[in-house]
Amino acid sequence: MTVHGYVERIKNKMESVGFSAEKYIEEQSKYILKRIEDGNGRLYLEFGGKLVQDKHAMRVLPGFDENAKIKLLNRMKDQTEIILCIYAGDIISSKTRQDFGITYDLEVLRLIDAFRSYDLGINSVVVTRYENNPSVNMFINKLERRGIRTYKHYFTKGYPTDVDTIVSDEGYGANPYIEVTKPLIVVTGPGGGSGKLATSLSQVYHEYRRGTKARYAKFETFPIWSLPLKHPVNIAYEAATADLKDVNMIDPFHLEAYGKTAVNYNRDIEAFPVLKRILDKITGDVDVYQSPTDMGVNRAGFGIVDDDVCREAAKQEIIRRYLLAEVSYKKGKIDESVLERTKLLMEEVDATRYDRKVVAPAEDYAEKKRAESERYDNVIVAAIELPDGKIVTGRSSHRMAASAAMILNAVKTLAGLSDNIPVISSQVLERLQKMNVDFFGDKSCLSCEEIIMALTMSTMTNPTAELALKKLPSLRGCRAHSTAILSQRDEQTLKSLGIDMTSNPEFSTSDLYSK
Repeated sequence: MTVHGYVERIKNKMESVGFSAEKYIEEQSKYILKRIEDGNGRLYLEFGGKLVQDKHAMRVLPGFDENAKIKLLNRMKDQTEIILCIYAGDIISSKTRQDFGITYDLEVLRLIDAFRSYDLGINSVVVTRYENNPSVNMFINKLERRGIRTYKHYFTKGYPTDVDTIVSDEGYGANPYIEVTKPLIVVTGPGGGSGKLATSLSQVYHEYRRGTKARYAKFETFPIWSLPLKHPVNIAYEAATADLKDVNMIDPFHLEAYGKTAVNYNRDIEAFPVLKRILDKITGDVDVYQSPTDMGVNRAGFGIVDDDVCREAAKQEIIRRYLLAEVSYKKGKIDESVLERTKLLMEEVDATRYDRKVVAPAEDYAEKKRAESERYDNVIVAAIELPDGKIVTGRSSHRMAASAAMILNAVKTLAGLSDNIPVISSQVLERLQKMNVDFFGDKSCLSCEEIIMALTMSTMTNPTAELALKKLPSLRGCRAHSTAILSQRDEQTLKSLGIDMTSNPEFSTSDLYSK
């Protein structure tokens, strides 16, 4: 059996390294320890962004370890406790983490497992802006019955302008104090708006009420304050948060206080005057912070070892974000202003969608097949760029999806197998399809997952199948593109494989419901 596709060689592009994870972890851990040991009491460190599996950082800073931040905390595990925050409204609305396709409440459970795997102590989970709702209460019950402490925090009375009420028994004082013992308290959550800041400040307030010193600081990887405002790495952050309307800015407070430029973003800069007043009132120290940049502990900029590599990687991420925004807009998930924002950011770095090297080969091959015969009018093509720079494509057929054909062709190419060498027998594929129809009523072609399962089963009788299957891990981190939107099932499979997939904003079928 042959799988339809072609292979094109472009220049060798083994991924260059632009960032030293070791240097970063060393520099970052020393800087946080310095903050802990400065004699000003317990440090509540708000962790923004992704603490575990930070794939955005990995894409824009080649060489960045996606788990660098949790490994950093592991170095300080004897001094660290973790508080996880989740906003009640996100539980009720089933808000989803896009890169993993799981809801925020499930992400909290996943994070707890991840922290435990790194031997990090989980103090508790805080449900912020608590609402008496069945979904919220069920989540709390689930945690408590698994032995995890939970707290309910409420909307802060007086927030954001009435500082006297905020810093009082009616404000932060209305929340229960979370019992902690370690000098470093990491406050994190599944995403933005989880209530990390309010939880941190509530704790600092209670610490001072109890006669102990404490401080607040913020760990935010992006934007990188030490890079230029218009550096592609910082622009990539704007593209990633286009739906939040984040805009990078020169920190005016830092410039005024120190005469030095530092990059921050609009929400932190806008919130700083109120935040400073709150901290001044809690601590009685008007000199605690002079700028939002002062609050940060991020040292990511010092891990960059090749600026050109990081610039190109960030440019690719901006293109990726635009292509994802096109699909999200087509699906009705974002409004037009978000799409236009990502397009403007892509143009700002002088890029087009075709600078993503897998886009043109996918589209060109689809056009070539359509020109051959009317039976290919609805053909879909997927293309992937292998680690050595080869572009491999696969097209849709009655037997398998384009993305499944692409994966099969890719692993065969990496294994040095020619297209005419069968790795899965046609009889196996026919039986799989028949089973789908007979037992599940599914008449669609075979998915990526089903093709991988068929390949796995074929290894028992076909040595070439085993050669191909062993190459599957080599696809992790590869960029790919499809001429049509993937099914949810294939999209999830490709994410699990670590393939960086984008697509044209075209549906593969006129059906309104698809699996």
